[in-house]
Amino acid sequence: MTDLTTTRATDEAAGDPAADVASLMQMIAGGAILQTLHAVAELNIADHVADGARTAKEVAEREGSHERSTFRLMRAAASLGVLSYEGSGRFGLTGRGQFLRTGVPGSLRSLVLIQAGESHWQPWSLFPEAVRQGASQAKKALGADVFDYYARPEKADKAKLFADSMRDLAGMVTQGILAEADTEGLSTAVDVGGGDGHLVLALMEANPALHGQVLDLPHAIEDASRQAERRGLSDRFSGVPGDFFVEVPGADLYLLKTVLHDWDDDRCTTILRNCRSAAGEGGRALVVEMLVDQEIGKPDFATIADVTMLCVTGGIERDLDEFDTLFAATCWHRGRTYPVGGGYFAMELEAI
Repeated sequence: MTDLTTTRATDEAAGDPAADVASLMQMIAGGAILQTLHAVAELNIADHVADGARTAKEVAEREGSHERSTFRLMRAAASLGVLSYEGSGRFGLTGRGQFLRTGVPGSLRSLVLIQAGESHWQPWSLFPEAVRQGASQAKKALGADVFDYYARPEKADKAKLFADSMRDLAGMVTQGILAEADTEGLSTAVDVGGGDGHLVLALMEANPALHGQVLDLPHAIEDASRQAERRGLSDRFSGVPGDFFVEVPGADLYLLKTVLHDWDDDRCTTILRNCRSAAGEGGRALVVEMLVDQEIGKPDFATIADVTMLCVTGGIERDLDEFDTLFAATCWHRGRTYPVGGGYFAMELEAI
């Protein structure tokens, strides 16, 4: 006699083959979907239809692209919900498509161009080898690791695009941080690897008594200094060229926004230990990162971000236990932890 429980479990495991194939086909098409968005961003499609629906012919004339191919691209974009089809060959812009426009709040255009461009796309062809070796193959694909690749003078435009994409991502979480983080009573904050200083400058605007610094590579702090001047904060801001693996300036608060995920555990330990060594009595840090859900098998974008880090930078997206291990090893204690938007969380640390 057949066990009914066993039969039911076998049926559930088998699933619906047709639905499973369709679902897997959609996953296989993921690369084509990204490159479709890449073309939409590169050809400024969202900008061309932002002020009203247009035909592919009109967009092709504006962009200088092939008319029929432009139609095919726009038709695919409509199937992805990025464009709307208004009839008579005219395409408009959806709410989703708004975030592929240039220069709008929350835009993800720069991120698409980076993720689908050569610096990120080429290493993916070697991802199986990255898993075998436990290390990014970006150097093999690009001739340098991704950060050295961006530092090449001939890649200055790519470096700017990468910085823009990071600034766009920062914009998503900064308001969440401002709503929760308390800098009252603090005099100095250092944005470690802070790029253009978006976060520390926002905290300085919220707290007129706070002085801010950005510790980063020379070309990055030049941008941060320009941003500080534009926002009228130059008298309380300074850029510090340096290497956070070697030394960080003394401060009351260290900001580590999407820094630790770029590096393996040993290098993260070095960064956190340098911050702890420079921190005074009662020193604090604010770490902002994605958190991998500890329940395996749930839909979790952080796990996809994690294999992206393995592929491109050699970094790691971590769960709370993994972060706590790093913090304990470097004499930091994690206090409040809260979501700040865009799938990111802020972890408040105290020196111990």
